[in-house]
Amino acid sequence: MDAAELDEVAQAERPRLISLAYRMTGSLGDAEDIVQDALLRAHRALPADIESPPAYLTTITTRVAIDHQRSARVRRESYVGPWLPEPITADPAPDAAAHAELSDTLSMAFLVVLETLSPDERAVLLLHDVFAYPHADIAEMLGRTTASCRQLLRRARQRIDAGRPRVDADLSRRDEVLRRFLDACEGGDLDAFLDMLTDDAELVFDGGAEVKTAARHPIRGAERVARFLAFVMGRLADGGSVSRVTLNGGPAALVATGSGEVIGAVFVEPGERGAAAEIRWVRNPAKLTALT
Repeated sequence: MDAAELDEVAQAERPRLISLAYRMTGSLGDAEDIVQDALLRAHRALPADIESPPAYLTTITTRVAIDHQRSARVRRESYVGPWLPEPITADPAPDAAAHAELSDTLSMAFLVVLETLSPDERAVLLLHDVFAYPHADIAEMLGRTTASCRQLLRRARQRIDAGRPRVDADLSRRDEVLRRFLDACEGGDLDAFLDMLTDDAELVFDGGAEVKTAARHPIRGAERVARFLAFVMGRLADGGSVSRVTLNGGPAALVATGSGEVIGAVFVEPGERGAAAEIRWVRNPAKLTALT
């Protein structure tokens, strides 16, 4: 295989590779950089005979993503406040919309749980359970034994199961709890928010270093969460808007000021009796550029 043939395969595989790298990192910008770096490395080390060019590119992309995640863990120790993944409007993989399981693994809730895994656990879980690679291929990609990959997958699945949302909610329940959130935002008062929250509701607000008024720690308890939301919506009242959108494969809310500046992508997870148990608000401007 020559460089031109590799470029042709890479062009066709790029959306799928970005889809993998995004799930590895939780950042679309980082995913695009990782895939570009992987292609450069693939060119530099181009073997004369490649049995499967897509698998070759997947191997390099995965290894670059693992290295990125190892360094990202160190960088996030200095991140200001809670860290949440970057919201995206659609899965980069061209056929993702046809597969419900791919949408589920794009959800904010799933990506947050992925952050509890080691980079190698994350890679094995995604390659096997999401992208359907067999253990033997994954072992070759990661330079491990098949047995160790099976063990990594077992540990990863246990952590994913332990971190799943409190209530197993289908799309209709997620739609309903988001509708209640939007109704409360329209009312904007404390009682409206209290009515749509579970008693032990939690709000995680990712404002990064730029948003000086961001909550630097998760807010817990219905009254505290409701007061925070009522305060934010009160400041937004002058021509601002909160609208339903589809982000990360599911329902979400987009918060914008009267001038059209997007100041939030909000993900609401249902709890008991259709109330909201978890609210994740991405406010960091660097993570909202693709949504403006």
